[in-house]
Order: sequence, then structure tokens, then C-alpha cells
Amino acid sequence: MFSDMPENLRSTAAWRISIWTTLAFAIGTAGVFIIVYCLVAQGMRERSDTWLSGEADVLAQVSANTPSDHLYKRIVKEVAELATQEVPDQRNARGERLNSVFFLGTDPNNGDVPLWVGPGSKDAFVMAIQRAKMAPGPPTSITVEGYRQTFRVVEKAQDGRTVYLGLSDHGARHVLHTLARRLLGLWCGMFLLGFVISYWSARRTLHRVERITETVARIGTQDLNERLPEPVNSDEISRLAKTFNHMLERLQASVNQLRTVTGGIAHDLKSPVTLIRGTLESALCNEGNDKWRDSVGEAVEDLDRLLQLLNTTLDLAEAEAGALHIDRGPVDFSNIVRQLVDVYQPAMAEHHHEMMTELEEHVVVNADVNLLNRVVSNLLENELTHLPAGCHVTIRLRSQKGSAELVIEDDGPGFPPDIGSQVFNRFVKGKHSPGHGLGLAFVDAVAQAHGGATRVSDRPGGGAVITLSLPVSVLQAA
Repeated sequence: MFSDMPENLRSTAAWRISIWTTLAFAIGTAGVFIIVYCLVAQGMRERSDTWLSGEADVLAQVSANTPSDHLYKRIVKEVAELATQEVPDQRNARGERLNSVFFLGTDPNNGDVPLWVGPGSKDAFVMAIQRAKMAPGPPTSITVEGYRQTFRVVEKAQDGRTVYLGLSDHGARHVLHTLARRLLGLWCGMFLLGFVISYWSARRTLHRVERITETVARIGTQDLNERLPEPVNSDEISRLAKTFNHMLERLQASVNQLRTVTGGIAHDLKSPVTLIRGTLESALCNEGNDKWRDSVGEAVEDLDRLLQLLNTTLDLAEAEAGALHIDRGPVDFSNIVRQLVDVYQPAMAEHHHEMMTELEEHVVVNADVNLLNRVVSNLLENELTHLPAGCHVTIRLRSQKGSAELVIEDDGPGFPPDIGSQVFNRFVKGKHSPGHGLGLAFVDAVAQAHGGATRVSDRPGGGAVITLSLPVSVLQAA
């Protein structure tokens, strides 16, 4: 049926969807039509059987109540003819009568010829009734020689007299055949209409998917600004377009961030590499004295700082990607903060900073001890680097609501307004900052990797407040 269709049409999803949808619809519709046909046939059979049984009862009563005289046959025959005329006069296209009714009355006590009203000779009907071995009861189907259609015949006996009333089912079959042809024509029309509607709907829906495919094909890594059209309705394809646009936005943000990171690393690496090169060239020029040792030492220190920058950048990238290796375990956060405060105390005093601590004892967190040391060091290094001389730094550690909070507060100038909300982004720093903008970004990434959080706020009266929250260990809770 579909062998003449173009190969490209039959290979489309719209074609397959419409075919399977139409087949399912056609099978369901055919089942409904078959049920309707069977119900109509059953109703017509029950109606004809009811008519036969009722008329046979009437004829049996008339036959039993009519005296056996010279008027008996005339009266019963007239009643039988009236009964046959009650059947609708159905005819075919050639004008032939479809409904044939016969009446046969017998009297075993009377040897006369049976009373007959019907088409043709009674002999064929009598032989058919005898072959069927009928008995009084519900109508029975018999086949009469010389007639293509069958007859529904009912037998009634009363006061020794037996009557047979039969009705051909040719009219009912003609009606059922007409109904079947019309139902078949209707089914074919519905099949074609259903296929057209299914194909049009599937084609229209998949056209939107095709537009998504074309848009995706045009999008490249160099141009991520193109977006899919988002329809006003909220069906599955609309949600797909919105989800894809959100994905493109995240991808574009990641690419832009990658470009920023790459540019920042290239910029930050250029200065120390140039400085190291100049230091080594200076050492080569000073062959006659021992100043080359100092130059090489400075170059080694610069290389250490460069290596630290690279390690911090890699750790930060791993943390943001969720691939940072964390060796968790119960860690006494109070002890770590206290040790690092003691380490940074001389440098703070050298810058005339006054440090005050309010540390709660035995605050235990489930964290990586090495990463936690680096986090606290970065926070203290940030205070040491960016505060002007003579500032007050307060460090508080407390455990509340299932979290350990480390708060570092100072009375310095605070963060610039333009970067206040972005201090935890990589390479974000003030104009005069000597750092690389990775310290606080690393702190935030490690905190999130441990299930914690960081936040920054302004201190009343001037200054900044940095808060680090980490989940308290189960041992601490116990």
C-alpha cells in the first residue's frame, strides 16, 4: 500500500508516528463498528423472533377456537394473510420483495390437506420442517430447498392443532449487508482522515524540533549568543527549548569564565616569568662577584610564588568542578585557628595590627585538615595584605545550629563597593591589590566542597566581616 511512497518521506518520524497512531485508531474504530454490527444483528434477530412468537400464538389460538367446519380454512387463512401483511414490504434494487412469510397449519385428527399460506409450493417447506425435527418452543432457522435465504420458523401447538409460522431473514441480511458496507466506507474515510490529521499534527510538532536541531547545528564555541525561540505555551517542546536556552546560558557563562581564567592566568604569569628571566640575566652579567647567588635566590622565590599560583588555580578549578580530593575526618577547628593565629601574630605585630581572638573550645568539624589549614591561612593572609597599618582584627569561632562559624572582623577600609558582592569570584581584586584574586575564591570553593558557605558583609562603623561556615562533625554533636 505504501510501497510507492518516497523513501525520504517514509523515513521521517512524522510518517512513523502517523502510521502507528492511525493503525491504533483504525483498530479501535473497527472494534467499535464490529460491536455495533453485532448489536444491530442481535436486535433484529430478537425483534423478528418476538414477532414470530407473538403472531404464532395468535394463529394457534384462532386455529384452536375456530370450529372445524367449512369456514375453518377460510377464517384461519384470512387471519394468516393479515399476519403476513404486518411485515414491512422491503424490496431490493430490482424491486423484488425481500420479506417472505409462510403459514402452515396441521390437524392430526383431520386427514385433510394442511392449511398453507405462503410463497410457492408448500411441499418444500413441509420437507424442510420435517428434516429440522422441530418442536414447540423458540424460533429455529431452517433451510428450504429452492431458496437462498434461511427461514426463522416457530411451532405452536394448541388443542391438538399445530401451526408453523416462518419469516425469511433475507430482509434482515440485506439490511445488515447495507449497514456493513456503510460502516466499511465510514471506517475507510475515518482511516484516511485520521492519517491526514495525525501526519499533519506530527509534522507540525516535529517541525519545531527541526528548528531546534537547525539552531543547535548553527551554534559553535565561538558564538553562543543564539537562542531558541520560546513559544508562549508550556508543552514539552516549549520546556525543551527553555531548558536548552538555560543550558546555553550556563555554557556561555562557563566559556566566558574559562576565557577570563585563561586571560588572567596568562596575565599573571607574564609578570613573574619576565621578572625571573631578568633576575637570571642579571646573575649571568655578574660573573665576577657573589651577587649572582642573591639573584638566583630571588628567582627561586619567584618560582615558588609562581608554583603556588598555579597550584591554587588548579585546586580552585578542581573544587569548582567537584573533583577536589578531600580526605575528610574529625578536625579540631579551634586548635587549627589558634595555631595559625600564633603563626601570623609576629607579622601582624610588624604591621602594627592588633589581633583579638574569641575561640570556643573543641569545635570539631568533618573536613580535610590540609585544606582547612590553607583556608584559614588565606583568610589571615588576606587581612595581612590588604589592611593598612594599625588596624584591629577580631577572630571569633563558635558552634551554633549544627555549624561551626569562623568570623574575621576588621576595622579597615572594607571592600570596594564595586567588588563587594564578587569577592569570592576568581581574579576579582581591588585596583591596588598586590594579590592575584584567588585567595577568597579558593576559600569559598573549599567551603562549598565541604558542604559549607561563605559570606561577606560590611562592619558597622567601617571595615569588613568575613564569615566561614562548616558543618559540625557528628562526634561534636554527640
